[in-house]
Amino acid sequence: MANGEFVNPCDQPITTQIIAFIHLILQVTFYSIVGAFKALLPVGVLPRKGVKNDVVLITGAGSGIGRLMAVEFAKLGAKLVLWDINEKGNSETKAMVTQYTSEVYTYTVDVARYKDIYAVADVVKSDIGPVDILINNAGVVTGKELLDCPDEAMEKTMAVNTNSNFYTTKAFLSHMLENNRGHIVVIASLAGKFGLAKCVDYCASKFGAVGFAEALNAEIVSKGKLGVHVTTVCPYYIDTGMFAGSRTFAPHLLPVLKPEYVVERIMEAVLTNTEYVYIPRFSYLTSFFGSFLPTKANFALTTYFGINHTMDAFVGRTGKKTD
Repeated sequence: MANGEFVNPCDQPITTQIIAFIHLILQVTFYSIVGAFKALLPVGVLPRKGVKNDVVLITGAGSGIGRLMAVEFAKLGAKLVLWDINEKGNSETKAMVTQYTSEVYTYTVDVARYKDIYAVADVVKSDIGPVDILINNAGVVTGKELLDCPDEAMEKTMAVNTNSNFYTTKAFLSHMLENNRGHIVVIASLAGKFGLAKCVDYCASKFGAVGFAEALNAEIVSKGKLGVHVTTVCPYYIDTGMFAGSRTFAPHLLPVLKPEYVVERIMEAVLTNTEYVYIPRFSYLTSFFGSFLPTKANFALTTYFGINHTMDAFVGRTGKKTD
């Protein structure tokens, strides 16, 4: 492949095909070893790229890991664009990061509405300029069984967790491609890799987010724009309040995650241009085996670890049980 143009190996002479196939096997082996090695390395070992003066836009910046990411990027000298539907929470985040940077801008945005996304994106480009790093972090969860979940809530889950990725990325990707430099980060979930009870709409939305990120990466690579990166983040439950009441039955392997640790892993992934990050590290194994084990085998594992009961006592940020 040269300059994004595909050359069918089957159209090449047989000798060239054999050489290409051997080269393919070596590539797959090499990248598999490197990927496994990078997944196990402690944070801070790999060389990191600089983001000083880069414009970093974070959706859902008014609380949780969005707020903590804003602080970390501010410490590195980035210019921050904070989006959230909660104006008060967004202002609080701004107050937290101003000790590290004066280049911080807040916008009240409902990412469930694509017209709102496009309108505010135009204002951002006019006020500040193009975005270098886009972090699609905003998310919602209902925590109800499918038959108990209001249609409006399911529509909002898909709009925020999945569809907003399309519109934020469309708003800012063109400049990245033109300059062959940029980064799209999708905060998905392990629920985007495995289904679980009381999360039918949430899992569907996060499966969509994972598929979006993978296809977007494929599209960018096919254009030969290797300076534009896509990172997909798949964490387990995070102790931010969004999943309050959820629990784990395997705390040593699948603990409820501290938000500071999650942000540390996300920052490491972004700054080292890592395509995928699973949190905790044990979930690399679950993803690997889950990709080829039969459905009943996977169900036996989820039953053993109590996965389908982790949402039984879910209350979320409302503090009220959803049953």
